[in-house]
Amino acid sequence: MTTAPTDQRPVTATYRLQLHTGFTFADAAEIVPYLADLGVSHLYLSPVLTAMPGSEHGYDVVDHGEVNPELGGESGLRALAEEAHAAGLGLVVDIVPNHMALAAPQWHNRPAWTVLAEGRHSATAHWFDIDWDALDGRVGLPVLGNTLNQTLAAGELSLDVGREDEGPAAGRPVIRYYDHVFPVAAGTLRLEQSSGEETDGHESGDSHRQAILDGADDVAQVVQRQHYLLSSWREADSFLNYRRFFEVDTLVGVRVEEPDVFEATHATVLGLNREGVIDGFRVDHPDGLAEPAAYLQRLRDAAAPGTPVWVEKILEDDERLPEEWACSGTTGYDALAALSLALVDPDSAAEVSRAWARVGGTPDLADVIAACKHDTVEDLLGPEVERLVRRAREVLPDRGADQLRPAVRELLTSVQVYRAYVTPGTKPAESALERLESAVAHAGEAAPEYKEVIEALGAVLIDPDAGTADPEAARDLCVRFQQTTGPVMAKSVEDTAYYRWHRLTALNEVGVNPSRGAHPDLRGLHEWATHQQSTWPEGMTTVSTHDTKRSEDVRARLIALAGDDEAWQECRKAAYEQALEHGLDGPVPHLIWQTLAGVGPISDQRLSEYLTKAVREAKVHTAWVDPQQEYEARVLECAEQARTGGDLHEAIDRAVERSRHQIEATVLGQKLLQLTLPGIPDTYQGSEVVDLCLVDPDNRRPVDYARRQEALARIDSGEDPADLDTMKLLVTARTLRLRRAHPEVFGPRGTYRALHAGPHLLGHVRAERVAALALRAPHRVDGAGLADERVELVAGAWRDELTGRRFEVSEGGLVLSHAFMDAPVALLVRQDAA
Repeated sequence: MTTAPTDQRPVTATYRLQLHTGFTFADAAEIVPYLADLGVSHLYLSPVLTAMPGSEHGYDVVDHGEVNPELGGESGLRALAEEAHAAGLGLVVDIVPNHMALAAPQWHNRPAWTVLAEGRHSATAHWFDIDWDALDGRVGLPVLGNTLNQTLAAGELSLDVGREDEGPAAGRPVIRYYDHVFPVAAGTLRLEQSSGEETDGHESGDSHRQAILDGADDVAQVVQRQHYLLSSWREADSFLNYRRFFEVDTLVGVRVEEPDVFEATHATVLGLNREGVIDGFRVDHPDGLAEPAAYLQRLRDAAAPGTPVWVEKILEDDERLPEEWACSGTTGYDALAALSLALVDPDSAAEVSRAWARVGGTPDLADVIAACKHDTVEDLLGPEVERLVRRAREVLPDRGADQLRPAVRELLTSVQVYRAYVTPGTKPAESALERLESAVAHAGEAAPEYKEVIEALGAVLIDPDAGTADPEAARDLCVRFQQTTGPVMAKSVEDTAYYRWHRLTALNEVGVNPSRGAHPDLRGLHEWATHQQSTWPEGMTTVSTHDTKRSEDVRARLIALAGDDEAWQECRKAAYEQALEHGLDGPVPHLIWQTLAGVGPISDQRLSEYLTKAVREAKVHTAWVDPQQEYEARVLECAEQARTGGDLHEAIDRAVERSRHQIEATVLGQKLLQLTLPGIPDTYQGSEVVDLCLVDPDNRRPVDYARRQEALARIDSGEDPADLDTMKLLVTARTLRLRRAHPEVFGPRGTYRALHAGPHLLGHVRAERVAALALRAPHRVDGAGLADERVELVAGAWRDELTGRRFEVSEGGLVLSHAFMDAPVALLVRQDAA
């Protein structure tokens, strides 16, 4: 039904909130006044649709037609929207089109339950990306701890009737395996009645239940008759035949490219959007979709006019977001990358590299990534590789699987971006062709014995419509290959290589190339910002998200510490010596000490949970599969010793104290620049003050909003900031309020101009009316060093919004030493501008 469009609220800044049972819509509504005072324009909510019970994140959606009752349901969302809108704030909601949860107990996902119960001809079979031909029309479910025969022999599978509270399973025959519940297809139970007749087992009543419990039919026989095939999780390469989210078996790919599936999975959020309850969308992992560009266009066409849409798109190095996409821009990882690299001290980069080499670290990150990619496609993404091989055999029938499998693996590892957007039936962009052609050439060089078949496969990927033995299979292979390169990148780079390569861990973030930290410069930031202003002026900028491996302030501390050559080497040396005591190789203690230096005081539990995750993700000495407990214990003992005392503990304390002013300047400079660069700044929950946290779940701990609200009230009353927490809060609030008051300065009609004054200034001016100034490696700059440095600003009166100091800028520009008299950052506003 067509409804009137919502009144669009200008987006000037967002504030990300992670919703779960411990922080619901009602809890979010309570902090709306504070967020309005802070200066944001929109609340940015994690997914709101019904997810698996107890979900801490909401990305495991099971019902697209219902707002999550654990969060307060639709009434709670409407109440939050009403509260926010009354305060002048809008709501941006995270949506998850790529996948749904298929986890124990399986009945929570009704569309998937229907498929398991009725098979490939069920009404919802086309919802899910299943290769039906791979297992003779059955869905592979590799969920067992042992093989099916071993599980049956152990009596771990049983027949039962679904309980009343088990949704679509209620009153129906089911197969149970611990928490798992699977449907029994009609006609497959074959209970023998006293009359000698057979029944499908769907009768109700105590006698029916007792008949099942008495084992009227052998469970092994019933299992074999189902539309799914149970197997061990270790047999996934052979039995898993549905597309997953990355390597997560419990998240099954959804085919939103089908019009009715799009409608069914988006009706609720789009209806709320057209009513004006939801004002904008953030799209999770669009690269997993069959047709990202087409999806975004369909979403824009279906949404209320003017609805902003941001995409979680990871851009590698100099890659740019496709300009034809119907969206407002990315969620900001590209901004994080450009800003992080710009903050690094170029004068200390060589010493940081030497320290990494001295602990035995692999010098070239590219070598680490290459090895991780090969491990990923062989060990983690076996089902995806096998599905591509099956398709490739249809396209190239004269090639055997023994040739195609290594060719597919080499091609997957040779693609250097998450996706190269080739859409069958349309002419691809030159950049997409170049990336695929480069991947084909690289794969051929890496595996010359398979070069011919690699080139044959490459020709199909580049132009699937050129004519093959099976055109439909060729188009599917092209699309499916691109859906797989994203998981290869994610699992190889951010989830493995970045847990092995610890040269400067502050740069080990999604979208950042840490090796560029060896030769940092300012050009990358200014080039990115210029492109953002001209092409994606409403794209998000961020420095912390729910997925970042370290919060913005942890990274800022480490970047500041890396500028102190002596302290860095002292910590490196103490960590290495301590590593020897615990029988560890050098790279892991290099991670331990940087973690402790970055995060500051931390509990044993938080540190242990993080390091256990880190060493398992690295997959060098231990892993999530078959963890090596003895090795992990030595890592944790080493970390606990460093946390509580000893030479390394003292070295870290000295380093942090020596760099206290550098840390302050880097924390504030990073935040000010993020909030004033082209785009829409997003503030992750709680990070308006110093927030020292690590990767999830550490970054999802409760936020003390009462403390933040009290601190903001003190600032607004004129009280001077007492510490770095309140200084950062002041910078955040003053900048966000300025943006909200002057959208014409920071929006699409504004302008961006970089300010240049030597290697240590990071600055820019917006619309020639607002200038943001910060220092890179401030410890290398003293008052005398800035005395003769000037930046070009319009002559006249300017006022620093952070300190209240006024400046008269002459025709020669602003003297920088004056700007930094009171603080290591400055937010200057032209006073005589209209």
